Amino acid sequence: MQKRPIKLLGGKMSIPNVKQAMEKISNADPEKIKGVNAVILFDLTGENGGAWTVTLADGKADLEQGKTAQPNLTLSADSADLLALFNGELNPMVAVMQGKLKISGDMSLAMQLQNILT
Repeated sequence: MQKRPIKLLGGKMSIPNVKQAMEKISNADPEKIKGVNAVILFDLTGENGGAWTVTLADGKADLEQGKTAQPNLTLSADSADLLALFNGELNPMVAVMQGKLKISGDMSLAMQLQNILT
């Protein structure tokens, strides 16, 4: 039985590049991030890779390009795989099992992030 992809960020549109994906995260529904206080690092390789830091606090998500010293959660992936995740073409659990997505840090926050982005 094949797992269906989870449509992150609502799956309502195709996100063409990493910058737009990160901007979508920073525009997450305030109700979904209410009470979440964390720093998440997206460490991306490949074409248009780079580091992006999302800080969730007080119902807001702030985005900065670059790394942070003490993230609560780090997600590492190729930028193409990240876009496939956000566009509903790749299931997050399958991505982890295939080594396409590496998660380090607060695993409960990783699960919360999936709920924030869907």
